[in-house]
Formats: sequence, structure tokens, C-alpha cells
Amino acid sequence: MAITSGDLERFEAHRPRLEAIAYRMLGSAGEAEDAVQEAYLRWEAADRERVDVPEAWLTKVVTNLCLNQLTSARARRETYVGQWLPEPLLAGDPMLGPADTVEQRESVSLAVLALVERLSPVERAVYVLKEAFAYPHAEIARILDISTANSQQVYHRAKRHVVEGRARADVDEAGARRIVEEFLAAATTGETEPLVRLLTGDAVSIGDGGGKVPARAKAFAGATAVATFMRGLFKPSKAKHDLLGGPAEVYGTVANNVPAIIAVVDGRIVGIMCLEVTDQGIASILNQVNPDKLERATARWAAAEHGEPLLKSW
Repeated sequence: MAITSGDLERFEAHRPRLEAIAYRMLGSAGEAEDAVQEAYLRWEAADRERVDVPEAWLTKVVTNLCLNQLTSARARRETYVGQWLPEPLLAGDPMLGPADTVEQRESVSLAVLALVERLSPVERAVYVLKEAFAYPHAEIARILDISTANSQQVYHRAKRHVVEGRARADVDEAGARRIVEEFLAAATTGETEPLVRLLTGDAVSIGDGGGKVPARAKAFAGATAVATFMRGLFKPSKAKHDLLGGPAEVYGTVANNVPAIIAVVDGRIVGIMCLEVTDQGIASILNQVNPDKLERATARWAAAEHGEPLLKSW
């Protein structure tokens, strides 16, 4: 059946939500786009006159495509070089999805997306659809071909795993900038103690270079170890400039709804560092430097206005 302009408009109206669902399930913008494009091809080939509710039909298709993708993704994770972190997205990116509630904002943070990686594919789907998009369990059950009671049980189990893994403070944009400025001020003193005071005792730092940029294979754990690493990381050196392709400008911003530090060289983002903040201090520092996972953020950065860098020659 040839697709009409109305059919195309109906699909495009749902694309942002579908991409947001896929991103939260897969942790990758590129893979999310691919899943939604495959859903479009199935929409194009379908007998659309028999689709009563396009939103439900498309959500089911995308969710199941993501479930299939997760099977192969788990195998790729086993051979991934170093630590794996989700792809960060800058504030305002429609792929981040709804951010009206604290739960929605928290569910897309890198720390939660990394925790969601530990869930089974079905647990992940139920958690994303319920927590981030407020789908009723009856609808989730139809999407996943499970019972409503099973959906409820899976959701509570998944949420318990995620909640046990972390607790974060909700920070607005102005607060995020203050946190970044305070962190950078402490990191550039050349001393560890100012940084230690900003961190929780059990703070961790994880870097993802994907085998393409040097990043430690294991996380730094404990406030002192993290502070020592950060002190060295923010100390300018010729070796860093050579690695990055020149001196980097450092900006404060928001990524995945948390305070973030961005390093930019000649308009290209070379690193996004997300600071996961709790009431007790900064609990984790997640640093994405794999260039494959910075392309979408770089494109968005290039198209947006941004102020003066906080550091001009790092």
C-alpha cells in the first residue's frame, strides 16, 4: 500500500517519542534512530487502514525492535574495550524525552541508563515505558505480550534494582552551572583536598574511550582516588594537547539532566563529563570520550548559542 502524506505525517508526529523510548532502552542515539527508521519501514509496509491506534502500534513495533537489538548489544558489550557508558545528550535534545517530573528527569541520567543496562530486556522495557512515559500497566502488557500483573511485578523489581543503585538530587540549570564552576575551581587548584570536600566518600569516576581514546579500564573508587585523578586530568600539558588535537575550551552545561563539563577543540566536542549529584555531594563522575558517542552532541553544540568557556586553554 502506497504511503500517503497523511500516513507520513502521522508517523513523523510520533517520531520524537519513539526515538526517546528507543534511546532510553538502548543508551545510543544512533541505534535509537536506526530502530525508529526500521519502524517506519514497517509502518510503510503495513495495512495501515487496519491500525486503529497508530501510537500503540508504533510503540509496540519500536519496543520489540529494541528488545531484539538488546540481545546483540549484550554480546557486543562483552567485547567492548574498557568501560561502557551510554551516549550523552545535551540539554534540549528531543531524544531525551519528557522531563516534567523528577522521575522522568532522573530516568535519563547517565547513571540510571548505566544501571538500566543491568536489567533484563523485558525489565528494561517495562521500566522505561512506565517510569519515563507513564504508560499504564495494561498498555505495557499489550505491548510486551505479558499479563498486567506480570508487568506490575517486573516494574517493581526493576525499579528496586535502579533505586538501590543510586540516589540523586534534582538540580536546575542555574544550580548545575554553580556545581560545575565549583568543581572546576576545585579541580584546577592543583590540590586534592578541595575536590575531596565536594565528593561523597564512596564517589566513583568512570571513563569510556571505546578503545579509541585512552581511558582507564577500571573505575576510580573513593573520594581520594577520584580527586587525585581529577587533579591530574585538569592539569594542562602538551601531551593532552597532542592527544586532543590542540588546547581544549571547557564549558559548563547540562547533559542528560545533570551538571556537565564539556571539552571542545575547534568546535568539536572531545569529552562530556556528567556529574551525578546527591544531597551528600558528587557521587559519580561519568566521562564520555569515545568519539563515536559524541557526534550527535557535537552537531547540536555547533548549532546552538553558548557563552564563554570556563577554561580557555586546558
